[in-house]
Amino acid sequence: MTDFKLPDIGEGIVECEVVEWRIQEGDVIEEDQPVVEVMTDKALVEITAPEAGRVSRLFVPKGEIAKVHAPLFAYEAQDASGEADASTPSSETSAPQSQASKPQATEPASDAEPVTSEREKGARPAANKDFILPDIGEGIVECEVVEWRIAEGDMLEEDQPVVDVMTDKALVEITAPEAGRVAKLHVAKGEIAKVHAPLFAYEPADGDTTDGGSAGGAHESSAATSGGTPQAAATNAPAAASGETPRETSGQGPHGRIPASPAVRRLLREHGLRLGEVPGSGKQGRVLKEDVQAFLSRGQTASEETSAAAASPAAEKPQAPAVSGAQGEVRVEPMRGIRAAMARKMVASASSIPHFQYGEELDVTELLALRERLKPEAQARDARLTLMPFFMKAMALAIRDFPILNSRLNEAGDEIHYLPSCNIGMAVDGKAGLMVPNVKGVERLSLLQIAGEIQRLTEGAREGRVASADLQEGTISISNIGALGGTYAAPIINAPEVAIVAIGKTQWLPRFDADDNVVKRAIMTITWAGDHRLIDGGTIARFCNAWKGYLEAPETMLLHLG
Repeated sequence: MTDFKLPDIGEGIVECEVVEWRIQEGDVIEEDQPVVEVMTDKALVEITAPEAGRVSRLFVPKGEIAKVHAPLFAYEAQDASGEADASTPSSETSAPQSQASKPQATEPASDAEPVTSEREKGARPAANKDFILPDIGEGIVECEVVEWRIAEGDMLEEDQPVVDVMTDKALVEITAPEAGRVAKLHVAKGEIAKVHAPLFAYEPADGDTTDGGSAGGAHESSAATSGGTPQAAATNAPAAASGETPRETSGQGPHGRIPASPAVRRLLREHGLRLGEVPGSGKQGRVLKEDVQAFLSRGQTASEETSAAAASPAAEKPQAPAVSGAQGEVRVEPMRGIRAAMARKMVASASSIPHFQYGEELDVTELLALRERLKPEAQARDARLTLMPFFMKAMALAIRDFPILNSRLNEAGDEIHYLPSCNIGMAVDGKAGLMVPNVKGVERLSLLQIAGEIQRLTEGAREGRVASADLQEGTISISNIGALGGTYAAPIINAPEVAIVAIGKTQWLPRFDADDNVVKRAIMTITWAGDHRLIDGGTIARFCNAWKGYLEAPETMLLHLG
């Protein structure tokens, strides 16, 4: 018997109300079948069955409160033939009933022992528990295993970091739920782990397997979604033996969608295919990994045959050496995680926001001199003082006079929302890809406080360990392309913000002073991108002049600091 635990629904939710059960005790359930509706403080959520089986108990009545990570219902898992798993209690309890119909009293007790022995031989070790990858929130259904911190056989301590996984938001560190010994790592480094699927197995230090889901139930759930089911193999075996093409069924499963495991769906996405395009050979039209590979092979073969047919008429003429034969194969790398999320966001921003650019030069000679004078004091307070804190503070001061730069449009595009806090984002080229964490409430912070936040966020972003909250609620952004050597760039707005500035590298260039003498000055090129729905050229120019004034004469900021 397996307990299905209420998964983490995200956004800090720890409990929810059971609104409606779609099943009853004794019902037979199928994989992905809706079983219960629960109400959080955000929305109504439908929860589906992890695998096929028979419902044995509903732990939380309708109208009562269910706790995250607590048992919601219990079920007896079924194998591919629809029979209850022999390792479940239901098999044990049904055995006496079947034996009662026959006179068995004269049989020696020793005759029954081999049956029990065989049954136990096939069962999984009762001491092992599967750690199920929790719901990380924000609709994330899978993540990439970046680094295992443990190996099979290692001892675990409660809350010990065990693995780093990469979502399309950030790098997430997962810790051990309790002390124990690692039995198996289910997902290899670089592979995709699925939410609500086993991540690793372990033997608890106290030997308890009553909570958290045993290896039996959770492992069966993982196997059910692995792609190749025994029933599908048996169905196609006779056809393969006779030389016929295996039967391919099509259509949707009983719950309104074509059955396919998350791994198969990801494989389809990587090759630009839709689920309905590939005939499924599994039960109820389930699309298997082999089906996708066969579909791709047929497409490649057809392409090769077409190329050969096109080349055959020209075989009579001398041909130039084939360039492609001297080249290596194209290396294909799936675009995942933050890089994929950033790509989608940039496409949406560039295609939905009318951008316009505005360029200017800053003379930061005095600002560099001021920073050099303040650096020893900052270092004494364990702060690294770069130019970025000055850029941010000056921007927050300029926004007081031009609040439109710190606003956003509503979804309907008919309201301007002026935001109360200036949360300035900074683009960081980190380990996980481009991230834009933001410093919250810059208008309220001192230069040292801003420097400390910048240092914290930069280090986190470069390691891919920025908290989700640090990536949200930004109001305007800075891209310091000059840190990598660029002179200028045309940045894309980080929607739903309305402006972003790209800062180029500092160059010592000749300039004329007030007496027409040529002097050496530190010049920095900046390029603004603005949302032309809210901001016009005059507004961005006046705002930029105010920001520039604070930076070229940094002592003037003292007049406005609280």
